[in-house]
Amino acid sequence: MSTDRKSRLQAFVDWAQAHISGDEKGEAQIFLDRLLQAFSQKGVLETGKAEFRIRKAKEDGGGTDFADFVWKPLVLIEMKKRGTDLRRHYRQAFDYWTRLVPGRAYSRIDIRGGLPVG
Repeated sequence: MSTDRKSRLQAFVDWAQAHISGDEKGEAQIFLDRLLQAFSQKGVLETGKAEFRIRKAKEDGGGTDFADFVWKPLVLIEMKKRGTDLRRHYRQAFDYWTRLVPGRAYSRIDIRGGLPVG
């Protein structure tokens, strides 16, 4: 990883630790905008293809689920409140990805407290 990317990612982690409390709904959009900037994107809106809070019908037909962020066909991000046991939500993210972006491979990276762990 280049030194420039490392410094951008460290700056993002430092910013998130200082400014993000873990409120999924209230902080998601600014968090994602800054995350994309750390990966050399101008921001979420500038991608032209990214969408927040994507509605999808529940598998059982009983209402609507929301994927937090999808930039087809590159990434789906499902956010949870800080401290949530993410193991309970892997299937949810996988189902969102396969339904919103069919035919694309799926990889998982966990970020807890701003640091990739998986």
